[in-house]
Amino acid sequence: QVQLVESGGGLVQPGGSLRLSCAASGSIFNSMYALDWYRQAPGKQRELVATINSAGTTNYAASVRGRFTISRDNAKNTGYLQMNSLKLEDTAVYYCKLRWGPREYWGQGTQVTVSS
Repeated sequence: QVQLVESGGGLVQPGGSLRLSCAASGSIFNSMYALDWYRQAPGKQRELVATINSAGTTNYAASVRGRFTISRDNAKNTGYLQMNSLKLEDTAVYYCKLRWGPREYWGQGTQVTVSS
């Protein structure tokens, strides 16, 4: 079993920055997994924000490309989402997901609120 714990959310003004972390623990035997960040705003469906595979290849949703950066530290089994130039519409609960072969694991989410 794998557990994911997100942290780093909070309240920030438009134009500000936050860095989210996703710490994985449990039965992780190698770094051959992918990490995704999703978000879900009130009344909206959960959407994929960014992904990074085991080789370090990244992809981003068009709405965050150029503002968000996903990264990972395999030694710490931790993923990150650096969010810059935050906008009001970035307000959501952010979730990380670890994909390892056929298995998927989700974190509990961390709230990001962008407000003036």
